[in-house]
Amino acid sequence: MTIQFCGAAGTVTGSCHLLTLDDGYKILLDCGLYQGSEDEMISFNREWFFEPASIGTLVLSHAHIDHSGRIPKLTKDGFEGTVYCTPATRDLCSIMLMDSAQIQVKDAEYENRHAERRNGKGKKDEHASEPLYTQEDAAAALALFASFPYEKWFPIHPDVDVLFRDAGHILGSASVTLRIRRGGMKDTFLGFTGDIGRPDRPILRDPKPMLPCDYLICESTYGDRLHEFTPDQDEKLLSIIRETCVEKKGKLIIPAFSVGRTQELVFTIDRLENEGRLPRDVSIYVDSPMAVNATDVFRLHPECFNEELRKYLLSDPDPFGFSRLHYVKEVEDSKKLNEVKSAIIISASGMITAGRIRHHIFNSIENPDNTVLMVGYCAPHTLGARLAAGKDTIRMFGQELMVRARVESLSSFSAHGDQQEMIDFLRTQEPKRLRKLFLVHGEEDRQLVFKQELERNGYQDVILTILGESVEL
Repeated sequence: MTIQFCGAAGTVTGSCHLLTLDDGYKILLDCGLYQGSEDEMISFNREWFFEPASIGTLVLSHAHIDHSGRIPKLTKDGFEGTVYCTPATRDLCSIMLMDSAQIQVKDAEYENRHAERRNGKGKKDEHASEPLYTQEDAAAALALFASFPYEKWFPIHPDVDVLFRDAGHILGSASVTLRIRRGGMKDTFLGFTGDIGRPDRPILRDPKPMLPCDYLICESTYGDRLHEFTPDQDEKLLSIIRETCVEKKGKLIIPAFSVGRTQELVFTIDRLENEGRLPRDVSIYVDSPMAVNATDVFRLHPECFNEELRKYLLSDPDPFGFSRLHYVKEVEDSKKLNEVKSAIIISASGMITAGRIRHHIFNSIENPDNTVLMVGYCAPHTLGARLAAGKDTIRMFGQELMVRARVESLSSFSAHGDQQEMIDFLRTQEPKRLRKLFLVHGEEDRQLVFKQELERNGYQDVILTILGESVEL
């Protein structure tokens, strides 16, 4: 039996890990899109370390595009197996993969228009860009999805059963445990954490630790740090709102992922409104069609909510809406937000790599009355990472812009567990039993720190994975 690391090895996005059983059957864990601009990863999304048609089954941890975003490409290139996930993940993927397909088509059209201009009007580039996949490809992929709830073992192969447990990261997110029978030997348990969520967060239940494993693939996004103390989150957010939207009459621009982060922000603001603490003259806009659709999916899955939110629903049946909160779908309505003042604008994407948020940043970043609030992880080389790092200038749409707006960060909104929270999640893993612990989904410098901390906690064989590397189990 071998495991090959086909994505998110030494980097945070593009999750994809290939397990080959003793009989040759291939199981893929996640099939994510790489999101970033590292030179060595430029062709990652179009190439495979394996033949897609050779994959028997795909087990998906959650719907985020860096974990699910290449599934339509996999199907387009020959995969015909089943994609297993939780019911909420399936519902989120039904909107996220179609949205991603639309982006792929638009990106290809944009590149081809620019190529035509370079080559002369009307002359097509012989190497014209093809979209990674289309909405037809996404629809074909979604037809292969099958969903199972948490805490229920189900078979994916005569010798392999799978268990999903709530990872507390986004709606429907799961850790994955594979129970593998190996010809009369003791069963082997291989675990994949997916993305580990955080305890005591709004909306979702706390992450539930996995069963003890013999081999474990573990995320490490924040392996080198601790998040800020969460009880201060509301007060810090309110302080930023008052200074920006009330005192300066400016705009608070919040780049946020459409799924998870946006709903948590909206619920937090909804709570502040119900408590009478949200300044009265501030309007709130969620400017992301996919966030609007994703919020509808959240409403369909109260089984994923924590006890706090269930009690909250008794007094407020809609935790994702109130009179001053406006969901924006149409492009023309989005453009009108350039003129608003004393407003909060939540828009995707969270790393400012695509979507309407880029236009809001472009139109707001040189105004000192405005604030950009970063509320989650940004991969290196993304515009979000450059802003969070305090750069004085940024380049957008061919223009060099001065960063005159205030830039703040609030890591307590992160959906990823920090170093201690991940170690707490691993508390059910028995160091003497765990033969190998593979670190994925993290930058190498952060992984090195996390590896040392894990070793201090008794884990012996902690391995930093290398893209494309295969390991015998």
